[in-house]
Amino acid sequence: MNKQNTAPRIGFVSLGCPKATVDSEHILTRLRAEGYIISPSYADSDLVVVNTCGFIDSAVEESLDAIGEALAENGKVVVTGCLGAKGDIVKKTHPKVLAVTGPHATDEVMAAVHAHLPRLHDPYSDLVPPQGIRLTPKHFAYVKISEGCNHRCTFCIIPSMRGDLVSRPVGDVMQEAQNLLNAGVKELLVISQDTSAYGVDMKYRTGFWNGRPLKTRMTELVQAMGDLSVTVSGAKKQSPWIRLHYVYPYPHVDEVIPLMAAGKILPYLDIPFQHANTRILKLMKRPASSENVLARIKQWRSICPDITLRSTFIVGFPGETEAEFQELLDFLEEAQLDRVGAFMYSPVEGAVANALPDHIPPDVQQQRLERLMQLQEKISEAKLQRKIGKIITVLVDEVDDEGAIARSAADAPEIDGVVYVIDGESLKVGDLVEVRVTDSDVHDLWAETIYSNSR
Repeated sequence: MNKQNTAPRIGFVSLGCPKATVDSEHILTRLRAEGYIISPSYADSDLVVVNTCGFIDSAVEESLDAIGEALAENGKVVVTGCLGAKGDIVKKTHPKVLAVTGPHATDEVMAAVHAHLPRLHDPYSDLVPPQGIRLTPKHFAYVKISEGCNHRCTFCIIPSMRGDLVSRPVGDVMQEAQNLLNAGVKELLVISQDTSAYGVDMKYRTGFWNGRPLKTRMTELVQAMGDLSVTVSGAKKQSPWIRLHYVYPYPHVDEVIPLMAAGKILPYLDIPFQHANTRILKLMKRPASSENVLARIKQWRSICPDITLRSTFIVGFPGETEAEFQELLDFLEEAQLDRVGAFMYSPVEGAVANALPDHIPPDVQQQRLERLMQLQEKISEAKLQRKIGKIITVLVDEVDDEGAIARSAADAPEIDGVVYVIDGESLKVGDLVEVRVTDSDVHDLWAETIYSNSR
């Protein structure tokens, strides 16, 4: 444990979504800036910080278990994150925790750490690299452009935990992106609760980057990000991969599709449609026009044929009839989305949808989930099979003596498929290389390198 004149050591557990990961990165950056050492074990830590998730019941249970484990193994625990915003559930379950804060609460976490584990000396800026402390691999990073959400979806309690939308200054976002690229990052994953609403709270006011005006708006931001460059090999420069997540389907989303077609940003769009039936969408307080969605998808593909569309859906929402679920299946059949995630509706404490009538039995929910995923697997398998023989660019994530595991423009880390490069044992993590697709299955591709064009 901590001894006099020895730098204090902090253990850190980070749970939840990429937004929570960014919160963790900010806290870790501050800790390192103040001279704390980040410890990989409970036993070697003077104090443990647990960043929690509280979105659904299983996440709450995982977070409470993680807090309990940290208390048992170490004894001194500070809790932060979304679970901390859900009343006093943490204190009731684990009364021995030192402090509890909500999400995006770096200052509050640091105050708690200072109270229970004073820093050894004043911070020096050279203790931390410009890109800060990151939990992701060195070649990709999440960039959170705003916090909170102005929507009031009936199944969601995020606004009650993270508040209304607050956009980051566009110059700050761009400086962070530049610092990350300077540190060797090849892919920037743009995230927030509602990425397409970026700047609406500021009335899209003009900010500045490198002395030039830049509008605080998604389209202008990602275009500016796409104008940045990374060093691929020696002096060779290449545009970074810019990937958009959690995009609410506002009309102005159409503006980024030409940027994708021009190669400014990745032809990848993550839009959580949630359902296709008008009545269910209205109960969810989501946009309620699947016909309009299908027309827009057709338009997007006409502009950018290589676009990858990812979405998520809820099955078994309260009151969902078999006919309404079938409408969702029909939508998927027609939309032919590339990537789909789905989950069964789960009551979340504080969500408006809890009060809706006619909740669907779990066994019916499970059956509908299986039917949806079976349909999507057929769509995915057919789409990937059509890629056999094509040459694609991939970003290498792992390398061993059996080859490399990489991702294409169609694959976001952890949630999508991968590309197995069968002769990629000589590649390096972070390489951007061209490969020829040789095989496929339901989710993944296999490929061989084209060495004359690689790196």
